[in-house]
Amino acid sequence: MSRTPIIAANWKMNMGPQEAKEFLSAFKEEKLCECKGVEKVIVPPFVTIPAVMEALNGCQCIGVGAQDVSDHDNGAFTGEISTAMLSEIGCKYVVVGHSERRQYHGETNTYINKKIKKALAAGLVPIYCIGETLAQREAGELEKILRSQVEEGLAGLSDEQVAGLVIAYEPVWAIGTGKTASATDAQAAHAFIRSVVKETFGTDAADKVRIQYGGSVKPANASELMACPDIDGALVGGAALKAASFAAIIRAAAI
Repeated sequence: MSRTPIIAANWKMNMGPQEAKEFLSAFKEEKLCECKGVEKVIVPPFVTIPAVMEALNGCQCIGVGAQDVSDHDNGAFTGEISTAMLSEIGCKYVVVGHSERRQYHGETNTYINKKIKKALAAGLVPIYCIGETLAQREAGELEKILRSQVEEGLAGLSDEQVAGLVIAYEPVWAIGTGKTASATDAQAAHAFIRSVVKETFGTDAADKVRIQYGGSVKPANASELMACPDIDGALVGGAALKAASFAAIIRAAAI
């Protein structure tokens, strides 16, 4: 089944409002609105989102997402951001379960599941991050870890909800390290994830859900990764901080 690839720039704790405006000025020079057949997303820090929206000036060819969201609607939760707040400023996507949130903030599959449900209820598209550490891979636990992340993170969702969200497979050992899973290894992991979705949510959900690869994606390896049948785009970190390299990855997915 044909799935539209989705390329998302996760800026992490980089790019203040002024830097974002400069990035988007350069990015527009790449004329990627003419690049069809690929969904393009920028995921800035919270404080930078309004500047990105302003710089895009209503451009419909690039979506905007947030890097996290609260599992609460409102109230005494200092430092948290709600789905309603994200929707009000024009966000369409939200990244949940990133390995850095799991590692530094102790987020569990069950907790992330609450965030996914909040996002879906608000009409946001979750980009649900999963992936194994190097120790888990070397211990032969890759499939065990991925299965638990899919089953527990997506528990209680309907087949239709799963079909409409995005899963981002990011082997933790490849994030920000310069190491990338080989295209063969990445494809095998993606195929396994899709098989777990099929077992749990059915063939239609498995056929429709988009599964991105993340972990040191760059222009040099993007084409090979994007050519894999079960890889439906990329969640890009460091290479998305430069307009030209992010544009090159988008073009690789559109070919």
